[in-house]
Parts: sequence; structure tokens; C-alpha cells
Amino acid sequence: MINRFLYKNILTAALASGCFFMSACENDVNEVRALGQKKTGVDEGRNIDSYLSMNGRMKAHLTAPLLLRYQGDSASKAEFPNTLHVDFYNDSAKIESKLRADYGRYMENEHKVFLRGNVIAFNVKGDTLYCPELTWDQNTGKFFTDKRVVLSKGHRSSVFIGLHGMDCTQDFSTINLYTMEPGSFFNIPDSTKGADTTAKPAQ
Repeated sequence: MINRFLYKNILTAALASGCFFMSACENDVNEVRALGQKKTGVDEGRNIDSYLSMNGRMKAHLTAPLLLRYQGDSASKAEFPNTLHVDFYNDSAKIESKLRADYGRYMENEHKVFLRGNVIAFNVKGDTLYCPELTWDQNTGKFFTDKRVVLSKGHRSSVFIGLHGMDCTQDFSTINLYTMEPGSFFNIPDSTKGADTTAKPAQ
């Protein structure tokens, strides 16, 4: 797959040549150069506003207050140490899900984004995932983790807890939870009242 990135401004030539998330920054040239001199082999950018497209289609929009781009590494990576927010788009260029995390890292050679710290992901239907760590696979468009996860479906009408993680498509249309916690529950419609009124434990 060929990645195409949309720039508003270029942080540095090194950042432009390899960074997964391209940046729109408020730094002037001298500020960026000064930041780059603070850490050998590290480019820094602030107020990141970035787009990712694959095969001519927009896939994601990322915003973050800080980007650290590491150079001269056999496994190139970009870090977002001070929180990040990502919108994910479907094939019709409409937002299908969003997420936020305290920290993010893009592994360029693996085409994966690792997220950590108060990770929250949700889709347009209100299904919401809470977990301490999560990985997004750029090639498959899937999320996965081996950490405990809490998934609320339909604005908390159903709550499922996976003790050993899960994997799911980025629109949450297919979800696999590993080792369901007994405290998980879902609501069963009461046909006499026409509403979801009875909570039952998930099997």
C-alpha cells in the first residue's frame, strides 16, 4: 500500500520524508530548528493537525499537541506523548469512529499505532470501548489489545468486559472479546412493554 499525506506546513525535511502523520504546525522555521537541536536525532512539532490517506482514500485525521519524530533508527517511529485524538473514516469519507489516548506511538515499519493511557474509542452508534492499551493496525483497519477492556453497546444498554482483551473492526461491526467477565450483562427486550427492561448476565 502507498501512503499519501496531506501537509499544511512541513516541520523539517526529515520529518516530511518519512512521517506517518503529516503535520500542520504553528512553529516558525527557527523554532523548529531550535527544537530539533535539543535532542540528537529527534524532530519535534507542535499543534499537529494531520491526515492519512491510503490508495487515494482518506483513512484518518489526527490532532495532537506534540509530535516527536525519531531519526536514524532501523525501526522508525513517531510519538505523541501529550495526548492525541483520531477520527477514522469509512470508504465514503464519513467518520465511523473516534478515539483518544494519553500517549500514542506509530511504528512505521509495522504500520501500526500503539495507544496507551485512558484509551477511549467509540463509533457513531454510541458503542464505546475503554481500555488501558490499544493497537490499531493500519493494513487491516482493526483494533486489538490483550488488556482488560470494557465495551458498552448502544449507549450502555449492554456492557461487556473482556478479561484478556479483544479485537474488533474500527467501526465496531465485528467484536471478539477474550474471556468474558461474569459481571458483563446485556438487556433483553420485554415484548409486553416494547422496551429493553431486563438485565441478564452475558454467557
